[in-house]
Amino acid sequence: MKARIPGAQNQGNMMKKIQQMQEDMTRIQEEIEATEYTSSVGGGAVEVTVNGSHEVLSIKMQPDVVDPEDIEMLEDLLISALNESIKKANDAMDQGMEKAKGGLSIPGLF
Repeated sequence: MKARIPGAQNQGNMMKKIQQMQEDMTRIQEEIEATEYTSSVGGGAVEVTVNGSHEVLSIKMQPDVVDPEDIEMLEDLLISALNESIKKANDAMDQGMEKAKGGLSIPGLF
């Protein structure tokens, strides 16, 4: 007769859940990194698009926002649009990782 280790089945189930969670996290991370996040500020004067890896893909500006006498305004608009787009990417990553965890609480993981 084989000796059974108490809790071995629970440990096996836990390992399967962890492995599935890792696979889900990798898939979600890849999807988010490939997704584009666009923000528009100044009533559409400046539009910035980044991907989930925070690479800037495009910057579009309305011609009237380019005022040589007020470069600071353009700089502020660019900073706002970039920060907003990056925040969208970060929020998507956070939500994706929470979803991948599936309610599993592992201290120090997130």
